[in-house]
Amino acid sequence: MSDLSKIVKAYDVRGTTPDQLNETVARALGTAFVQVLKELGDKADRIVIAHDMRESSPPLAAAFAAGANAAGAEVLHAGLASTDLLYYASGALELPGAMFTASHNPAQYNGIKMCRSGAAPIGQDSGLTDIRDRAQALLDSGETPSGAERVERRELLADYAAHLRTLVDLSGIRPLKVVVDAGNGMGGYTVPAVLGATVLPALPLDIVPMYFELDGSFPNHEANPLDPKNIVDLQKAVREHGADLGLAFDGDADRCFVVDERGEPVSPSAITALVATRELAKHPGETVIHNLITSSAVAEIVRENGGEPVRSRVGHSFIKAEMARTNAVFGGEHSAHYYFRDFWFADTGMLAAMHMLAALGEQDKPLSELAHEFERYVASGEINSTVTDQQAKLAEVKAAYADADLDELDGLTVSFDDGSWINLRASNTEPLLRLNVEAPTTERMVQLRDGVLALVRG
Repeated sequence: MSDLSKIVKAYDVRGTTPDQLNETVARALGTAFVQVLKELGDKADRIVIAHDMRESSPPLAAAFAAGANAAGAEVLHAGLASTDLLYYASGALELPGAMFTASHNPAQYNGIKMCRSGAAPIGQDSGLTDIRDRAQALLDSGETPSGAERVERRELLADYAAHLRTLVDLSGIRPLKVVVDAGNGMGGYTVPAVLGATVLPALPLDIVPMYFELDGSFPNHEANPLDPKNIVDLQKAVREHGADLGLAFDGDADRCFVVDERGEPVSPSAITALVATRELAKHPGETVIHNLITSSAVAEIVRENGGEPVRSRVGHSFIKAEMARTNAVFGGEHSAHYYFRDFWFADTGMLAAMHMLAALGEQDKPLSELAHEFERYVASGEINSTVTDQQAKLAEVKAAYADADLDELDGLTVSFDDGSWINLRASNTEPLLRLNVEAPTTERMVQLRDGVLALVRG
């Protein structure tokens, strides 16, 4: 018997196939998705679905469609897609959506990212728990609701690419050589359409493709560019080709990572700050969302450019909710998720990549010099520690830093007068504490990092 509490996470569904997530489970979730949205007052008589390149994705998507049909909904099946292409479809067509992907997880995983019409997020506090419970009841009862198959297949890649090109004009930039590592994920499908000349006129970009073959077994490396070992090939290729920059996309291509002309990573905080300045130049005085473990430089630069920075908890459903609440023009996370008001407040790595290409192509500096303008502090990166009692360790660290400025918006944040800060958060899904530290100097960062780790791991 399937236990959906093990695979329905805070923001999406994620589990191993076929033991945790299979066609029976997907069908029940499809029925529950439509039923719950209707009960929430949404128009859900038609939905859009799409899937990534994993071998298990097409049958899971088909089963979900059958479940949605049984609940009375027609299904528009967009076929292969990146997650942000599915968000485009949900936004442009004003339909609830479901994307079948496990993003950067290894090959044995799959999952579902669901959204309401207009790409509005569905998380544990906004319908996902109800969908889980309804689907669990269907599975427990052995019921298999049925209905006539009503599935229309339509490819939306060209429409998606054309829409993105209206948001950032790259036609007039200086010629750039760009190495792109798609990691055998969906970037291999979307990059040629958006940045190449397969469906739209050519741009002044010389694209050097790496691992564009769609292959859900990930034969070259995991499609998780947040792990430094997975961008080693990209870094080497950028140097070998004398490229202006390198781009790496994760498995479902909703996140984009950037390396400069030296092959050095550009921090997602610097990209957040840079893209924020571009959006604020178009929309003066607007709000920019950043999560609480992006660099302090982000809020500083937003203010310096006349914007209003708003701090958020970590996680896309929280960021998207803040984006909608404040009508923010842009939002960024340390994990390389970037959110845009003119993309239905949804995250799209491709649009962030286009902003980086535009920023670089509109002037003559190398990317290392341009990015340096947005990097002001030294960061530890995220450090995970396995602990048996997360709350006890958090309390211990809180007591040790009682004299500093404390807040508990998301875990424990400790701020100091010199601009340094510590954030310690419990994982939602594993017995881990996640530590992030930032300081004006390497020495200060190391001092704070090692002090907290001694408490956490002691």
